[in-house]
Amino acid sequence: GAWFDSMPGIRPLLKLSYTLNWVTGGAAGFHAVNVLLHVLNAALVYRLARWAAETQAANRAVVPALLGLAAALIFALHPAQTEAVTYVSGRSVSLMAAFYLGAVLAGLQGRPVLSALLFAAALAAKETAWTLPFALMLLAMLGSQPWRSVLRSLYAHWAVLGVFAVAVLIVPGYRRLLYSSLGIRTLGENLLAQVEGVWYLLTQPLLLLHTNIDPDIAMPQGVSATLLVKAAILVGLIVAGIAFLRRDRFAGVALLWTVLHLAPTNSVLPRLDIANDRQLYLALIGPALLLARALWTCLPGRAAPATVCALCVSLGAATLARNADYRDEISLWQATVEASPSKARPWNNLGYAHRLAGDPDAARAAFVRALEIDPSFERARHNLQAVDREGR
Repeated sequence: GAWFDSMPGIRPLLKLSYTLNWVTGGAAGFHAVNVLLHVLNAALVYRLARWAAETQAANRAVVPALLGLAAALIFALHPAQTEAVTYVSGRSVSLMAAFYLGAVLAGLQGRPVLSALLFAAALAAKETAWTLPFALMLLAMLGSQPWRSVLRSLYAHWAVLGVFAVAVLIVPGYRRLLYSSLGIRTLGENLLAQVEGVWYLLTQPLLLLHTNIDPDIAMPQGVSATLLVKAAILVGLIVAGIAFLRRDRFAGVALLWTVLHLAPTNSVLPRLDIANDRQLYLALIGPALLLARALWTCLPGRAAPATVCALCVSLGAATLARNADYRDEISLWQATVEASPSKARPWNNLGYAHRLAGDPDAARAAFVRALEIDPSFERARHNLQAVDREGR
């Protein structure tokens, strides 16, 4: 009833999935759905990667099924995906991705109506799915379909996108979300911030160097030489993707897929959090395709399957280690303050976890540390006062 009364509202399918979990069981049900969604998405990535390999008729050195399997395993086992699977609210990404990838495959199979319906479902799970028509246009470059034919086949998708744009303007929840986003920082400030955000995503969680549920990414205070170098490298990746479309379309499409799927969260519209690991969920398909093809084409003989197996074991071990941080609230936020020691919010969250666990001394110490970092952090101040009242 509460779900129904909240309609029309933002992300209705996502909220419906939470509601169904809530009324049918406890935490195990939430986690089971998240894991099953991730398994489904890995299977869809296998189909997409296999299709991409099959379109590259000139490169018969790669067996499409093997490339698809390697790409799907990299996608499934990468520790950066933990936040979208183990963290229950990460479902916004994985549920959207299930409808999104289904829509992509339906579109590639020449089923535009089904693809458009799945696109609408993806938007009803998370609004960042708006990139789907552009993803289909990008993937069309791998095939032999003429551009005019591709555009005609997407008429239903443009209609869905138009309806969604109207919904954003008239549904109060979406309108508040949009206004809130625009009030976080100016366009110029946000572009500088997103250079740091995308740089973090591509050089830390993607490269297995660092995963963090609340990364400490400082807002740039202006244009610096370091920031210009980072921006130049990121622009260079876009230019490389466009250039590769002429001589190696597979590589070009894989690079531009990554760029396209970081755009909704890391481009024009500001977000309170500059970057989160779960933003890589769909974007990671691009690097997975590139790495899978490199493994099967660059390594000799039996070295390729042995390397794929070793890589999967390494990724799986890293993901198991990352999941250990999620075993309870205290473990998660303890790992986060170790990774972001100078950020106030993780310390406040750690204090709250200690308070829930009945450890007021540890909670007080964490709240005090949060206020030392940010004396204006009212939530930490309120929590500290609450702990002090309870201790009297």
